[in-house]
This record gives sequence, structure tokens and C-alpha cells, in this order.
Amino acid sequence: MDESSGVYDPEDLAMLGHLFDQAITCLPTCMRTGENRAAIARLVLQRAARDELGSLANLMLALVSAA
Repeated sequence: MDESSGVYDPEDLAMLGHLFDQAITCLPTCMRTGENRAAIARLVLQRAARDELGSLANLMLALVSAA
């Protein structure tokens, strides 16, 4: 991913979408609000911009395993 431009190719966008979907799935239904979804989307995009998706992916895996 090109961290400086904020422009992502389709494969990268698919991966970011997958991470977002995983994070939302980990939330209890009552917490799947628009506000929380927006906060998670911002987190995913911020991590992508700083090239820190590996740590975010590890967190998502831990959450999925705990659910």
C-alpha cells in the first residue's frame, strides 16, 4: 500500500474492507451503531495510512478468537 498518497488499489481496499467487517463482527449487536462503525472505519484507515495494518489484523484475530 502507498502510505503517503492515501490511494489504494482494489486488492488493498478489499483487505481494508475485510478488516472492517471482522471488527464489526466482533462487536455485540447492540454496539454495531453507526457511530461505532464510523470510529472503526477511521481506525482502519488511520492504521493503513501509517502502515500499521499488521498490528490491527493481529488485534482483529485475537478478538475473533475470543468471541
